[in-house]
Amino acid sequence: MKYLSLILLFVLFSCGKDATILLPKSDISIVKDIQDYSSIYLFFRTNGKDTLVEVNRKNSISSTNWIFHIDKRLPLRLVVPEIIKLQAKKEGSAHKSETSENYFSYSDSVHKNLAFIPFTKLQFKLTSPKSDSIVYFSKNGDALQKLKNSLGRTSLGFDKNMNFEEYIQYKIAIQQLNLQNVSEAEFIY
Repeated sequence: MKYLSLILLFVLFSCGKDATILLPKSDISIVKDIQDYSSIYLFFRTNGKDTLVEVNRKNSISSTNWIFHIDKRLPLRLVVPEIIKLQAKKEGSAHKSETSENYFSYSDSVHKNLAFIPFTKLQFKLTSPKSDSIVYFSKNGDALQKLKNSLGRTSLGFDKNMNFEEYIQYKIAIQQLNLQNVSEAEFIY
């Protein structure tokens, strides 16, 4: 009876919240394999009509590459502040490796594998830019042609209400263009 009680307690405490993340999908793999990494999870949660982000970074080691697994339903206005905090924490760590990178994960639906897109050097800004040379990606819009035709250094802006899947789709398309004139700052507003 004593062991049965212990087993029941274990089952009750181990059956917590559903921890499912719906990853963005694409038919292209930018990076296929990463070694020596820590996973960080950003879960989609709701409280009534409010959408919330729940961060689980229990296993993040600052000397490793970080893979951000982010639910595709989350809007950028909730995701980006958490990413900024985590990037600052890693950057401020005494144990940070100069060679460690940050990656977003997504699902490659053609090759049926997990794929990654690097964003280590990216600096998120939660304001509108002061520069005139910006290409703004709105929710359900398309600005890729304008980006291809832009001259000089160009900043990217994204609708803060865009969900993470739309953002990753744009990031993959931009990566495929292999442009050299895109700024390392991204504006989310």
